[in-house]
Amino acid sequence: MKKKTPNGTLISQMMDQTFPLRRREIVKKEPAVENMVERWPALFTERQVFAECNRVTSRNLEADFFEALDQHTPRFIQLFKSKKGSAFQLFLATTPGIFSKTCFDTTRGEALSSVTVGVLTVLSEDNPQEGPSSMQLEPISTDIVLEGGIVMENIKNFPQAVCLLFGLIYALHLDYPKCMANTLMFLQRVMLGLGTKTLSLKLLTLRNALLD
Repeated sequence: MKKKTPNGTLISQMMDQTFPLRRREIVKKEPAVENMVERWPALFTERQVFAECNRVTSRNLEADFFEALDQHTPRFIQLFKSKKGSAFQLFLATTPGIFSKTCFDTTRGEALSSVTVGVLTVLSEDNPQEGPSSMQLEPISTDIVLEGGIVMENIKNFPQAVCLLFGLIYALHLDYPKCMANTLMFLQRVMLGLGTKTLSLKLLTLRNALLD
């Protein structure tokens, strides 16, 4: 992984071979994320996040996520309009700004200090933009944050970053943060159909609203 151009095929073979060891370590020892980054650096690449989820669930996380996103986006847009942008707050009780944060490159460190788990979108102050709170199509970097540290950088877009964030949390067997539990549980059980089919009242309400 320290080479300029790591051999992806060789890395995949070695990650396949070491999966039982790695899974036992993750589930039994529950190591800190920073220790996993040091011990298993390949796991924090897009290719291996999706490969690890496939090893755990036998599912194609990326394909399933974007298929579900395409399926539900039109209805989500209707819900956001009807609830004046508060659909997630109403149904999932998720605090805005917790799941994702946008900042300028000059305030990246300050922004990172307020994000424990989520997606950090970094904008350039040199380019004319509406401001750090608006949706940006061309950020300097879109990063994934776990346990207060950046574990993946330069993700190509926000939806991809959300997919990878979920994949890492699932692969690393991490507990869902309380402030994001409903959102991540919605991704897991409703969008991806992973785990038990039992839903909380909020998740059931949102699922039914999407199916109306």
